[in-house]
Amino acid sequence: MAGLVPAIHDFLAAGRKTWMPGIKPGMTEQEDKVDTMPSTTKDLEIYDLTHRWGHGMPQWPSRANLNVRVVEFHAKDGLLVQQFEGIMHRGTHMDAPIHVQENQPTLTGYPLWRFFGTGVVVSIPKGKWGVITPKDLENAEPKIRRNDILMINTGSHLKYGDNPDYYAYSPGLYKEAAEWIVERGVKLVGVDVQALDHPLGTFLGPHGPGPAQPHLDVEYKAETGRHIIEDFPYWEPAHKIMMTNGIPGIENIGGDIDKITGKRCTFFAFPWRWPDGEGCALRVVAMLDPKQTFRFETGR
Repeated sequence: MAGLVPAIHDFLAAGRKTWMPGIKPGMTEQEDKVDTMPSTTKDLEIYDLTHRWGHGMPQWPSRANLNVRVVEFHAKDGLLVQQFEGIMHRGTHMDAPIHVQENQPTLTGYPLWRFFGTGVVVSIPKGKWGVITPKDLENAEPKIRRNDILMINTGSHLKYGDNPDYYAYSPGLYKEAAEWIVERGVKLVGVDVQALDHPLGTFLGPHGPGPAQPHLDVEYKAETGRHIIEDFPYWEPAHKIMMTNGIPGIENIGGDIDKITGKRCTFFAFPWRWPDGEGCALRVVAMLDPKQTFRFETGR
């Protein structure tokens, strides 16, 4: 009983109306519990939305490829050292505005808050050359809110590989959807296709230094009766519209995306701190905290 006297004295001095032994004076029972409870990650559900990176990975059908070679190895050198050459626009990666338009920011021009936060993974199924429209985005579930991170699952990630179905015949975003994303104040966008833009809006078709694959116009004309340039008159408008408005774009989302499609999640997607970088491979992670047992520290 004597051990309780100092605690009761502190309680009375703090002017509390109720008291339980062990609770800090000036705090409610719930506040005391939160203040003393250690944060735990054991109940977090962690999902990797990234494709494998490395030698032999599928690559966008342009000029430069990514190659990895072993420089030192254990049997000879007692350690492993590898060297890679190539460009960053391979696999799951983020583009910077300078990649598509002159006099624009590089990777470090994005503020760090763009790479973390809550958002949604929405299902917008699309097949060959399908276009993601503003109506698709408007009707998506869960609803896309202002300041959301947006991950789009078209189903295309299931075709990811060294094949034209994933690259040349991919669905994708185009001008109108990008404008909708900017107007709605989305924080960051990731999509499970070969680029931020529809393939017929890239130089695979009749844009920029293209056409890299002239046969696509012949095939498109046979299917639609029109040339590509009639339906896709702009060169990579989704890239330019979103990124010059400060919205980072991630291409080739994949991994566990099907497991969290239709859910609201917390996302992490940080590129390198590369002041001159126009693009960067990165690890994209989604988390759920069903039991709400994790909390961020206050800095105290």
